[in-house]
Formats: sequence, C-alpha cells, structure tokens
Amino acid sequence: MKNISPCGLEGKVRRSISGQYRRKQKTVSATSQSARTENRTVVEILFLIGMFAIFLFGHQQPSVRNLITVFAGIVLEALPFMLLGALAGGLIEVYVSRDKLLDRLPAGQWKGVMAAAALGMLCPVCECAVIPVVRRLLGKGVPVPAAIAFLLGAPLVNPVVGVSTAAAYSFTLPVALLRLIVGYGIAVTTALLMGKFFPEREALVETGAKKHSHSCGCGCGHIDHLHIHTTRQRFLNAFRHASDDFVDVGQFLVMGAFVAALFQTVIPRGSLSQLAATPGLAVVVMMGLAVLLNICSEADAFIAASFRNIVPFSAQMAFMLLGPMLDLKLVFMFTTVFRRKAIAALALILVAAVWLTSLGLQQILPGGLP
Repeated sequence: MKNISPCGLEGKVRRSISGQYRRKQKTVSATSQSARTENRTVVEILFLIGMFAIFLFGHQQPSVRNLITVFAGIVLEALPFMLLGALAGGLIEVYVSRDKLLDRLPAGQWKGVMAAAALGMLCPVCECAVIPVVRRLLGKGVPVPAAIAFLLGAPLVNPVVGVSTAAAYSFTLPVALLRLIVGYGIAVTTALLMGKFFPEREALVETGAKKHSHSCGCGCGHIDHLHIHTTRQRFLNAFRHASDDFVDVGQFLVMGAFVAALFQTVIPRGSLSQLAATPGLAVVVMMGLAVLLNICSEADAFIAASFRNIVPFSAQMAFMLLGPMLDLKLVFMFTTVFRRKAIAALALILVAAVWLTSLGLQQILPGGLP
C-alpha cells in the first residue's frame, strides 16, 4: 500500500474542497443568470402586451393614432437596415473563419480599434443593423474594444450617411466631412477607454450573447462551418443565424420605438425655442432629443437641419453625433450584447465625449460652417 504523507493528504483535501467550491459557484452563477433572463423576459412580454393594448383600445383617439403613425414610421425605417445587419451577421458566422478574421485585424489595441472604427466605410448600414454583426464578431473572438469601435463608428463612418448629411445641408460637403471625422474620433476614444476600464472580456460581454454567438441550430457549436457543411447547408445556416439575430434584436427595436414615439408625440417642438436660448443649453437639449427620438443615422441629418433656425450648429452636430451611438432603442439592444455596468459606462463616456466636443465646436465655429 502506497504511503501518503500528511502534507500530500492535506493538499488533496484542499484541492477537492476548492473544486467543489468552484463547481458550486458556477451552479449559483448559472442559476442567477437564468433567473435574470426569465425576469427580463416577463418584463418584455408585459411591456409588449401593454403597448399593443394601447394600440388596440385607443386607436380611435387622435393622439393614439398619431402615436401609432410615429411608431410605425420608426420601425419601418429601421427594419430593412436591421435585416441587412442580421444577414451580414449570419454570413460572417458561417462563411468567415475565426482565424482569418482575427488575422486581418492589425496587431495591437490601438491599430485594431482604429481599423475597426473605419470598417463602416465598407458597411453602409445604420446603428440598428450593426448590433447583430457585433454579436457575431464577438462570438468569433474579435477583441471587445475593436468590436465597440465598429459598433460606434459604422453608423457614422459610412458613405450613405455621408451623402445623406451633405444632402440635408444643401450638399455642403464640409458638414458631412466634419461629422465623419469627429464621429470617428469619438468612436476610437470611447473604445479605447472601455478597454482600459474593463480589461477583462467577461466584465463587458453578456454571457447569453457570447453563448448565443457560439451555437446554432445546425448543431455544430463553434466549429467552423466551412469544414463540415455543403454549400447549400452553409447558405441555409447563414439564414438560420440571421433569423435568430433578427428576432432576438427586433423585440428591443419595437420596445425602443414605442418609447421614442411617446416622447416624440408628447414634446412640442415649439418649446425648444425657449429651452435653447443659450448654446450650452441647446447642446444638452439636442443631445436629449437624439437619445429620445431614435432617428436612423441615415435620416437624422434631415431632422437636425430642420433646427437650423432654432439652435446653433454645435447643437445640431451634437444631435447627429450622439443619436447613432446612443438612443433608447440602442440601449434596449445593447442588453443583448453587453452587461449593465458596461452599458452604463459606455453611455457615460459617450455623453461626456459628445458634450465636450460640441462645446469645443461652439468655440471654434460659433456661426457654423459656411
């Protein structure tokens, strides 16, 4: 019989207790995560039931009819772009190899973030369409700061937004270029700060989003689709992933659009002329409207331009910068990707960055661009 020293026996006991403790902690964590998911699902269902009850029983009222019109406009405007993003996410999941994707990003956090923020030039979609793509990119192992840079930069740094911005301001190219450059700078700065404040990936990414990104209905888990499926199977799996993302994120778009429609039909635009008496206050007011109105990044320049005779140019730019990065529907959608603390930190950094940038523009360009 083999002799076991007291020290060796004590070490085995400690390892056994430590293993049991870790298994218990994982069980508690999984149970807690499941409970949070169930509670959130109940809240979402109650919210949707209440929303449709208002539509069903109050559609005879003029105010409710106006609410329905605004709500439908927001949803119909965002749905095509969100569908495009979901399709792109599904194609990335199935056709893009994780290793190839990571190899194409420059080494180093700075270069990776700057490259990711500029990818919007090749991805002309709005903020709703970017989120499903980001979910898949995170599942592929893309660094979180780079994913955040793409999330924030893509809705601003793309040709469609540039053209729409120039058109809204009577084809004034400097306005479009200024929005692109400043938006790119804010996206890069915010992503780098988030990476510094949250160095651990698990502190940023929601567990459910990561799990969802690594599994699919085809049963292949996180194995590369290119190695195990035929062309037809890969194509069908891409659409399966896209439909999952579309349904998963679409519910938050509906909820956010309803809340935005409520604010848009309640707040009279005429009151803004009194609130925006000073440039500093005008910036705050327009930032608040950007968060509440949920206007698509490909259309918000026309809304901002309509305030040219009410608020200064710096406030208009604040509206166009913050809205595509942070609004009510995006806050709902962020919960499918990031943890609550990360969302709060992201919102705080974005608000501070846009506010400071707008005040700087007011000092540099008090009369706006020619």
